[in-house]
Amino acid sequence: MSSTSSLHQRSLHKPYNLLFQKSSTDGHSKPYSLSMLFNRTTLLLLLTLLIILGVFSPWIGDRSTFFSYSGNSRVSLEAKWRGYTLPEAVAYVAKNGSTVIVCAVSQPYLPFLNNWLISIVRQKHHEKVLVIAEDYATLYTVNGRWPGHAVLIPPAPDAQVAHKFGSQGFFNFTSRRPRHLLQILELGYSVMYNDVDMVWLADPFLYLKGKHDVYFMDDMAAVKPLDHPNVLPPPGKKGRTYICSCMIYMHPTPGAKLVLKKWIEELESQPWSKAKKANDQPAFNWALNKTAGQVDLYLLPQAAFPTGGLYFKNQTWAEETKGKHVIIHNNYILGFEKKIKRFHDYGLWLVDDHASESPLGRLQ
Repeated sequence: MSSTSSLHQRSLHKPYNLLFQKSSTDGHSKPYSLSMLFNRTTLLLLLTLLIILGVFSPWIGDRSTFFSYSGNSRVSLEAKWRGYTLPEAVAYVAKNGSTVIVCAVSQPYLPFLNNWLISIVRQKHHEKVLVIAEDYATLYTVNGRWPGHAVLIPPAPDAQVAHKFGSQGFFNFTSRRPRHLLQILELGYSVMYNDVDMVWLADPFLYLKGKHDVYFMDDMAAVKPLDHPNVLPPPGKKGRTYICSCMIYMHPTPGAKLVLKKWIEELESQPWSKAKKANDQPAFNWALNKTAGQVDLYLLPQAAFPTGGLYFKNQTWAEETKGKHVIIHNNYILGFEKKIKRFHDYGLWLVDDHASESPLGRLQ
């Protein structure tokens, strides 16, 4: 942009005190009147411009490239987003339908959020996305670039920490998930939850057939037949199933709410400890197993929704099922850099070359 001085520099025309004197070329001696300078049309245009700037300037995506807000304006916007509630946010992102796509993100995971978003934009479902920010930095970053698409549900967990799988921080981070999902169901919306270390290759909603209560994907790497039944698999060695809590779709039914309430109960009965190092997934599986007779459950096809332990580690299977994959989960591997490298190796790390496709743009 031009400097402030060049934007506001006056052109060298008549000085102000001569504006109301008679013109040397005008045969009339009558001075100019204010009504001639500020007629009704001019005033209407100025008023319209002020209204437009007042209404829309806070909602412009990237504030740094349009307005340089004062400290007071920034504080005001941050206060606005701090007061933004889950019911308001859900109503905003689901304004054209009854489904919300939810993820939960803290600041260290923002690159994965952006990568995931690009893949959703390509399937034209990004306007349904609601980012549940787990720290204020994430809340301000997302809403500063994509207003209304992030909400923080207090209290915020430990901020700006990339929680290691199995740590207490990771447990605290993930154990909030069923409460968030239950709140959305109670508001009357269907909800899809995704971890952000996922990439969409096709439209998953084409596979969410019927009106089942809960849809999910298996986390086991053992190959299933292409026509495997869409029922809860049998329990494994630990007496429970190995369903992934990374991708869940639910309708606002009593059955889905029952699963979430049971999930919350299981988490409360299995708190994190140094000896146990619990995470939310076993509790989710116990909830499914204990409510299976009361809830309509649907196992998604493995070829379309493979676990990372199958897609990335069984190349024969990946080739045989090529063209059938819908959502890829980058699990069965620990560490940010290792996950990014694996996405790179498989052509699934999109943010380097396609950041402009994301509603967040390129994040620094």
